[in-house]
Amino acid sequence: MRGISMYDSSSVSTLFSSLGSSKSTGSGLFGINLSEYASIRSGSYGKLMRSYFSMDSTKGTSKSDDSTKNTIEDLATTTSTSKDSTKTLAAIESDAKELTDSAKALYTRSNNKVFTKDSGGSYDTDKIYKAVKSFADDYNSMLDTAGKSSTNRISRSVSSMKNETSYNEKPLKEIGITVDEKTGKLSVDETTFKSADTEKIKNLFNGTGSYAYSVATKAAMTESYAKSEAAKSNTYTKNGTYNYNYNSGNIFTDMF
Repeated sequence: MRGISMYDSSSVSTLFSSLGSSKSTGSGLFGINLSEYASIRSGSYGKLMRSYFSMDSTKGTSKSDDSTKNTIEDLATTTSTSKDSTKTLAAIESDAKELTDSAKALYTRSNNKVFTKDSGGSYDTDKIYKAVKSFADDYNSMLDTAGKSSTNRISRSVSSMKNETSYNEKPLKEIGITVDEKTGKLSVDETTFKSADTEKIKNLFNGTGSYAYSVATKAAMTESYAKSEAAKSNTYTKNGTYNYNYNSGNIFTDMF
């Protein structure tokens, strides 16, 4: 098999252009490129090297510039160390955050704008219904997106959230919220909900010991796991540079 010295300068330059690039995604003490260091730690760099040279040995002794480019492009799609694509992880993170926010609007007691009484001492049932309906919609959306994940800890986190819902299925049903047996999704009956005892609704959704708080905690963990997995999805570009795509914000280009 040919050694690295046998490659032409164009091939080597294309593969390792990131080492001397002024476009590095972050450097630390002594000028160490943190993105490249992360790639070595995760094993992506080694995978690229082994794949590149093993593929070359099967192609003979001649290699055109086009062949080199195609090889790098192929490798750029296979060096991710996360089980999920950046597109999937971005969707999970987004939906998890939305669920956390809608749950927080319900469970927080400081300056709560949902469970407040008017001057006559009555709750605004329309406002409460809209807030709970938004929570249910965000909950269902997260089940859909997280269901596409192949990451164990994301699946476990969502499973724990569904278990929490199952545990509260009876009190939820009493206020007009049912849980689908197959999907685990929530359905809110507006008429039943608005005629239910508001104090029961408040007990379920308001406060740090509430159902909403528990769901928010698990949604926040899922969001954190998605971010962590996305960091593993960094890969090499077709020019041989290491692309820290998620943290640089380019992950959303996959969605269009």
